[in-house]
Amino acid sequence: MKSFSFALATASTAVTLGVASPAIADEQAAIDGCIDRLRAEGGPDAQAGGEILSSEFSEAGTLVMLRDAGGTVWRCIGYNDGTVGELTVAQAADDGGGAMAGASSEPATTTVQVRFDAGTSGAELTGTLSPGSSTRYVLGANNGQNLYVRVATDTDGVFYQIFNPDGSFLLEQMTPDREYRGELWQSGDHVVEVINRGNGTAGYNVIFGID
Repeated sequence: MKSFSFALATASTAVTLGVASPAIADEQAAIDGCIDRLRAEGGPDAQAGGEILSSEFSEAGTLVMLRDAGGTVWRCIGYNDGTVGELTVAQAADDGGGAMAGASSEPATTTVQVRFDAGTSGAELTGTLSPGSSTRYVLGANNGQNLYVRVATDTDGVFYQIFNPDGSFLLEQMTPDREYRGELWQSGDHVVEVINRGNGTAGYNVIFGID
């Protein structure tokens, strides 16, 4: 039983005679996946419950906005199989001491599976990182393909690094003013990790390309 409740009527609440259309069922699966992911990774405030602010269904992925019990707003991209491609903080709540309400004192690491829209070879994602936290973006690619990565931010202290499927470095820690473009030499899941080593919350965009 989910501890989240609908704050706004969405397509998933407009079920006639209890029979959901395929699109509504797909949207609900994406919403449920986002709730489960938030409860697993969002800390005590997320486990305590919250509300779904909105959901926007598309075949490429459903955008779900949620608010946890501490007031932090989360942005989630969910898919019709219940998996989650992205979960990030859209608006952090303040507990009065300058920290996110209910947040752990330990830095957090989030993992995002990157998916490209059909017919494309790239994607652009946005994220927000608290001090000391990081997001690991996972991209499946093959030996001989070319990888492009660009991180854009106005905040000091943000870095990124890239790992090969075997865990070795493809690129050691780099500043956002330098983009990466190079040929891959292993097949499998490559990881681009964006890290906030600054003292404040950092927002950023990251662009990926594989050809």
